[in-house]
Amino acid sequence: MTVQAEKETPTVGQWVEGYEIPVINERAVRAAAGILLVIGGVAIAAAWKYSNPDLLKPFGIFFMFDMVIRLFLGDRLSPTMILGRFIVRKQTPEWVGASQKLWAWWLGYGMALTSCFAMGFFGAPFAVVMSLCSLCVTFLFLETAFGICVGCSLQRVFSKTKPQYCPGGVCGVPNHNHDVPNPNHDVPTHNH
Repeated sequence: MTVQAEKETPTVGQWVEGYEIPVINERAVRAAAGILLVIGGVAIAAAWKYSNPDLLKPFGIFFMFDMVIRLFLGDRLSPTMILGRFIVRKQTPEWVGASQKLWAWWLGYGMALTSCFAMGFFGAPFAVVMSLCSLCVTFLFLETAFGICVGCSLQRVFSKTKPQYCPGGVCGVPNHNHDVPNPNHDVPTHNH
């Protein structure tokens, strides 16, 4: 039995040979963020057009539900992560540390919870609700378009455990993504 097989399956991410910690496919995470970005963008546009914050509630509930699944049941059961993995299934994975994505998802969950409380329980003004939701969608845009993970950056600042294997190598621990075969392909692909 290999050392790899003896490791317990993590809730978020997976063990990949050559990595010291559980990792997750950044391409799938970015695709999932893009899916949430589209849904959130439509909700914000509708709420803005009709000056009705209630139109944000379905997105807020879905977003919070998706984050709860990721955090407590794992990324393998998240609806947006399932769809994201399917969308990028033929691309070579870009493995990044799973722990920093957990930070990002806790941040997303906190923002969704705050927005929902602001909308419902506190009856916050429309401008406050729109600002909170717009900030969340902005973070989704940064992740999707530029690979900038705000939660990952916060982990770098506030955590005793520094992030490893960041997208683009921004945290100083290099990724091993060059010449890594895609497990979904029969023929290995190479980055040049």
